[in-house]
Formats: sequence, structure tokens, C-alpha cells
Amino acid sequence: MVDTDGGAGTRKRGRTETEDERADRMWGELIQEVRVAQTGVQILFGFLLTVVFTPRYPQLDEMEHTIYIITVVLGAAATGALIGPVSLHRIVSGRRVKPQAVRWASRLTFVGLVLLLATMTAALLLVLRVATHDAYVPWLVAGVVAWYLACWFVLPLWTRRRYTTE
Repeated sequence: MVDTDGGAGTRKRGRTETEDERADRMWGELIQEVRVAQTGVQILFGFLLTVVFTPRYPQLDEMEHTIYIITVVLGAAATGALIGPVSLHRIVSGRRVKPQAVRWASRLTFVGLVLLLATMTAALLLVLRVATHDAYVPWLVAGVVAWYLACWFVLPLWTRRRYTTE
């Protein structure tokens, strides 16, 4: 635990919990976070799977077909990574490895978020290319990617650095 008043008083920050209690708490928090991302990636992936069956798909040029294929593969990878923690938990449940399972599930979730970022970027690029064919599409996509990076990584990392005392 960390003194928050320079060691002069008794005010402490942090939790008093065993490794197992901490793993249980972190697992619950992680699963709540994953549920949000899982829903989004599953809806996006489901939508992507239907695109190939639309009448407009054969009219796309070769570059748009390539972007579509890359987007579907990224979406499949993101879906796998974000559902992975559930499978991991189910397979190792009761084996007394929850702290290790939480670490691996956290890593899978991070990889899933990176893949989701790539999927959303590619999907946005495809949609805007088909919708506009204008030269400003890369700028729009870059702006949205910058926003995602700021929200998903820069702000959390800044907060972590700014407010972590250990």
C-alpha cells in the first residue's frame, strides 16, 4: 500500500486483498470490459459477413475487394481474441491458476482491441471509398483512427502515468 500523505498520517491507498481475491476482482472487471467489446465486434463481424452477398459487391473494384477481405480477416481475428478470455476461463476453471488466467485474458483482450481498431479502420476505409471515391477519404479515416487511439490508448496511458504512484 502507498501512503498518500507523505508518511505523516495513517491514510492509505489501495486494497488489502489476497492474490486470489485480487484475481477474482480483476477477472470480474475484465469480463465486464470484454462484454462491451465482444458485442461490438460480433455485430461488426456479422455485418461484414453479409456484404459479400449484396448485389453491390460484384461492382466493387479490385482494391475494394482486397480491403473487404482484409477487413473480414481482421474482424475474425478480433472476434477470436475478444472471445478467447471466456474459453480460457472455462478451460482452466477450478485449476487454481486464476492469477495467470487473468494475465493471459488481459493480454488477449488488449490484442483484441488492437485488432478491433484495425478492423474498424479498414471497414471505415471501405465504406467511405464506396460512398465517396474522394481524395479526402484517407484524411477522414486518419482522423477517426487518431480519435480511437486517443480514446483507447493515449488517455488511458496518460491517466496511468499521471495517477500511478507506485
